[in-house]
Amino acid sequence: MKKILLLSAGLVIAGMSLQVSAYDGTKCKEPGVCWEPKPGYPDKVAGSKYDPKHDPNELNKQSQSIKEMEERNEKRWQHLSKTGKFVYDVDEIE
Repeated sequence: MKKILLLSAGLVIAGMSLQVSAYDGTKCKEPGVCWEPKPGYPDKVAGSKYDPKHDPNELNKQSQSIKEMEERNEKRWQHLSKTGKFVYDVDEIE
């Protein structure tokens, strides 16, 4: 039993060392920072086929929705201050 356990532990260690030896030796800027682009990937992404070209309207959706939310909350707060009753639906306030 002891031999089987030692043999299996040896196989695990050998398997792990084979994975380490399979490392292809990329050029690292510093230890642990070894990312390299695939061949053909441009140095500058802007203007290339990899550029995501985000629509400005899509990027501004969240800031617009936050602005609208703050306006609704302001209306709710003003109504609560005047009447002492909280109303969630802003359309019912007006």
